[in-house]
Amino acid sequence: MALLSNTAVLLGKELRTEFRSRELLTTTVVFILTIVVLFSFTFDPSVNESRRFGPGLLWLAFLFAASLMLQPCFLREQTNDTLSALRLSVNDPFAIFLAKLAANTLFLLLTQVLLLPVFSILYNVPVLGAFPQLILVMFMGSLGLSVTGTALSAISAQARMRELLLPLLLLPLLTPVLIASTEATASLLVLNPIMPWKWLGFLLGFDVVFLTALWLFGEYLLEE
Repeated sequence: MALLSNTAVLLGKELRTEFRSRELLTTTVVFILTIVVLFSFTFDPSVNESRRFGPGLLWLAFLFAASLMLQPCFLREQTNDTLSALRLSVNDPFAIFLAKLAANTLFLLLTQVLLLPVFSILYNVPVLGAFPQLILVMFMGSLGLSVTGTALSAISAQARMRELLLPLLLLPLLTPVLIASTEATASLLVLNPIMPWKWLGFLLGFDVVFLTALWLFGEYLLEE
């Protein structure tokens, strides 16, 4: 119970901080929108091409946006040594990671939901028929992006060349998530959508493994 209460308090802090400034959300939405529009006008794909290549382009945009959003995850805690104060205020350091993970997943999912209609219009791919399934896939993919990115953000925040280190560590580790999310999304954008249980199971396994590792070793990642 203490873990959940501490996580709830820290999550409220993360949400208030972001929605007060809206820096990350605005920057991420504009970034993804620019990529989606640019690809649309560059390739001018047909409906069949959009169904084939659209999911890959969409998740690549989400990946780069996630690296942009996750970069300052722990950097803001370096100011006035806030991270040390947070560690002293909670019983379990995992609450810090859990709150940031929940906030990052929520922000990514919100960004994806806002831009999914734009993708549907620009690429002429209907999404309403499989919208609940797409939201589930995006949630699982966003959780995979967030759990990995949050852990690596804690590592890179205290390193030199941190702006370069996070993408270098993040991109190789997230390749399985990208493949599974892209394949799952592609299965839902065909004429006769099918629920991609195999890829959802893979995403679930990835999320559970990395979340367990973060729970076991997260305390060491916060050490200076």
